[in-house]
Amino acid sequence: MDNMTAKVSCFARAYHYKNYDKHIFADDKAAVLLGDDYDKIAESMSQGISFFLPDFHGSREDGLRLIVDRQLSPSVLARNAFCENMLCKAMGEGCVQYLIFAAGYDTFGIRNTDHSLSVFELDLPEMLEDKTARQKKAGLNGNSVFVPCDLSGDTWKDALRKSGFTSGRKTFGSLLGISYYLEKEDFRKLLMAIVDILSVGSEICMDYPTDDESKETKVNQELASAAQEWMKAPAGVCYCMARKAGFSRESIG
Repeated sequence: MDNMTAKVSCFARAYHYKNYDKHIFADDKAAVLLGDDYDKIAESMSQGISFFLPDFHGSREDGLRLIVDRQLSPSVLARNAFCENMLCKAMGEGCVQYLIFAAGYDTFGIRNTDHSLSVFELDLPEMLEDKTARQKKAGLNGNSVFVPCDLSGDTWKDALRKSGFTSGRKTFGSLLGISYYLEKEDFRKLLMAIVDILSVGSEICMDYPTDDESKETKVNQELASAAQEWMKAPAGVCYCMARKAGFSRESIG
């Protein structure tokens, strides 16, 4: 399994933690999880300075820092910081389950020390197998329940329930970085399916595209395409929190 966009997102979090004293989002496990891939991605990005920064003149180290700070990190760090801050708030209000959809190389399950929160990571079987192997190799112990599944259908709900998820308990869901790769109707269907299994008072955190197509977004689209992972939605980023009270099938347009 070689999900490059998931690796690059993990790299962005790792680089930020390793190279700055003040953190927008502090992920001290990302680099450990990536292992040797951290240096490989850093080298690959450095070799692409002319692509990212056509007018840049300077050292490879300075070029890499600019690439990460301007291109890779902004949306990744902001959405993760926002999501985990809202999760913390939800836990204070009685949330006891956390669903991470398309979890990729998210490290919350490794960093989390509150065992009163049940964490479920949903992703393709091959992705979770790779993540399991990486954690074992790095000696990282996580408290997540991995749920191998395909979110494009409906069978993931049964897989989630069989993994110990309880629909009647207050839940927080993370859908970060998903909407860009789905057609609008497919994303709507996924949201409807999620609403069906959440109890009243549960929350969903998602980021989604806007029509504001920046230069950085165009580059991200090109990078995803090069990795055979096509962004199907328009550009830009917004962040949304939805609480299931009046949040229903009818409210998803």
